[in-house]
Amino acid sequence: MTDMLKTITPIDGSVYVERPLADAAEIDAALEKAREAQPAWKATTIAERAALLTRAVDAFVARKQEIATELTWQMGRPIAHSPFEVNGLEERARYMISVAPEALADVDVGPKEGFHRFIRHEPLGVVFVVAPWNYPYLTAVNAIVPALMAGNAVVLKHSAQTPLCAERFNEAFVAAGLPEGVFQYLHLSHAGVERIVKDPRVDFVAFTGSVSGGHAIQRAASERFIGTGLELGGKDPAYVRADANIAQAVETLVDGAFFNAGQSCCAIERIYAHADVFDAFVEGFVAQAAAYKLGNPLDAETTLGPMVRASAADVVRAQVADALAKGARALIDESAFPAAKPGTPYVAPQVLVDVDHSMEIMTEETFGPAIGIMKVASDDQAVALMNDSHYGLTAAICTTDEDAAIAIGDRVDTGTWFMNRCDYLDPALAWVGVKDSGRGCTLSRLGYEHLTRPKSFHLRIAV
Repeated sequence: MTDMLKTITPIDGSVYVERPLADAAEIDAALEKAREAQPAWKATTIAERAALLTRAVDAFVARKQEIATELTWQMGRPIAHSPFEVNGLEERARYMISVAPEALADVDVGPKEGFHRFIRHEPLGVVFVVAPWNYPYLTAVNAIVPALMAGNAVVLKHSAQTPLCAERFNEAFVAAGLPEGVFQYLHLSHAGVERIVKDPRVDFVAFTGSVSGGHAIQRAASERFIGTGLELGGKDPAYVRADANIAQAVETLVDGAFFNAGQSCCAIERIYAHADVFDAFVEGFVAQAAAYKLGNPLDAETTLGPMVRASAADVVRAQVADALAKGARALIDESAFPAAKPGTPYVAPQVLVDVDHSMEIMTEETFGPAIGIMKVASDDQAVALMNDSHYGLTAAICTTDEDAAIAIGDRVDTGTWFMNRCDYLDPALAWVGVKDSGRGCTLSRLGYEHLTRPKSFHLRIAV
């Protein structure tokens, strides 16, 4: 009997998608097809690849509303927000296509009499992409498009929560005329993922997901000399400095904490506010957070949808309960959100004060619509607290002093440092994590370095 994947929608708990999981023979066939297709794809010019992938992006964007609606059904994001993901995919894909000619150009190392020397960016071969459900298109495109532009073949395994995303990628590539075997997707079990990572026909693994998932990928790859790109969890902090524009800080950080029900690896999950502005900031933050409308994400008026599943919501409730038991105060009356019910994915937003680092809400990934705000007395104290974490994906500061922002940012252990912004990926900038937030780099010109290997050409001119 074939094992089946079943996607339970958080909207009403029904089965939204069912798909058979790939067996050993299907995995073998896909890897063999990718291996066979890659050399011809490598031989195409960068301009040809760019034209084809641009057509794929066009085909994808043409289906924006359909894709947005089924995305809401799969993972619960409000329908008013889901089209944003298609927009973001388009921005990142077009940018990475546009910079490929320069990023992948041969590197001339300079003149030497009697010699011609250069370094070429060689594609790795077959890239295995494992993508998550929370931003299923934005996370996947970070690896898929540059991997293909670099001349690699790609095999995609998407989350069991968002399997249709893999199929929509494939349909766009088919519509664009991508050669058969250059891009494929498989619906897989954990054992199937491990089998592919260990297979000698795979040359690189791009994984986005949890820290535990990253460890599993790394263990599976440990017996082989291949690279892994790991974009993992976060407990991203923000610091509201004494000179901050409070209205701007409130607007920025509320959205950074609660958009997508807080289910973002780079969501703001803890805030440190200077004592001089603490009360004003908290007052504004609570007022804006309390204005969210929690409900059915298919309702255009809903601004806060359900979490992906009830068990994830229970983690948020447990962190809030832990903080309250240790002396924190909750500032939002959850009774004002009648859709929030224990045992369901629907969770009211929550803001906690009188928090400290003995509480999980300030130290462990929440991945939901709850946040703690802690009063600090100085920049030094804020830096120490921001660095007091085993994560390091992004961090943000709200200030009107750019020089101070840069100086403080130099001291914070993070992959991306924001000023008066958060929870955003600029495709021109390298997306990296430190500590348990991962390793490797996606996006920007530098992202291509992880999807290629340098090959040196040392040519002595015949006399």
